[in-house]
Amino acid sequence: MNPSVDPQRRKLLGALGIVASAPLLAADPEGVVNDSLQTLLQNHYQRMSREEIMLAIARIERRALRDHGAAIHCRDTPPIPGVAFAMAIDLSKCKGLRHCVAACSEENNNNREQTTENIRVLALPRQTLDLEQGDHYFTTYDPNLRHLPVQCQQCDNPPCVQACPVQATWKEPDGMVVIDYDWCIGCRYCATACPYWARRFNWRKPCLPRERINPDTHYLGNRPRPAGVMEKCTFCIQRTRLGQLPACQEACPTGARIFGNLLDPDGELRHILASKSVFRLKEALGTEPRLWYFSSV
Repeated sequence: MNPSVDPQRRKLLGALGIVASAPLLAADPEGVVNDSLQTLLQNHYQRMSREEIMLAIARIERRALRDHGAAIHCRDTPPIPGVAFAMAIDLSKCKGLRHCVAACSEENNNNREQTTENIRVLALPRQTLDLEQGDHYFTTYDPNLRHLPVQCQQCDNPPCVQACPVQATWKEPDGMVVIDYDWCIGCRYCATACPYWARRFNWRKPCLPRERINPDTHYLGNRPRPAGVMEKCTFCIQRTRLGQLPACQEACPTGARIFGNLLDPDGELRHILASKSVFRLKEALGTEPRLWYFSSV
């Protein structure tokens, strides 16, 4: 068994009788069992050597080809020094069109059969911002209602991270809260801890038709996920760490979303925070979200 595996995990695997026997691997010419076993024995992403990361990425790409018939490219682009990503949403411009929801699902390889959505848009009476009164399933536009997109808030003090018993989720230096899908045990404690309903559980192996899969992926982001793990918005880590905009902002036809670097004093995001009356959801909880809301009218 791999000596680099966490001792507690090694003990658990041994108790489950998970061992790599030569006859088993010999009967597996396509490497399916071997890849699954190596993933199970894999060290935590934050402790992996460069060589281990490259081996894991190769397994991810092989699995995507086997399972979905698609050749993907998986990166592990690191955080950009001097960058702290954040977002602001202009509620006076949001019309509840849900273009952001559709673009996010397509970009991030979410389940196409039973749609898993990282963004939900609520329709609320204009006199309240009580999320409990929000309608998640509105079908027609009503100008008398306010539309409030909700997603992972990329909190600076994320309760989901504190709740994870295996440290499979953490906050990156550039502000993204991410998940190591190979270490997630699917206990859903993080979903219970999140006050923004921002995490989703993969109840089954996601359906990703080859012709609709996004081949540009990131180890901590939109790579195809297995059944039994949590997933969430990552500010499109596969795009934003390459200098691109998140898919939700790019798809918004009204320009309601503004994404940027909090550390850039001349950026649009900093201008909005300095000049507008902004608020954050459930700020009294002390989660310190990196997603602000405001109205330009």
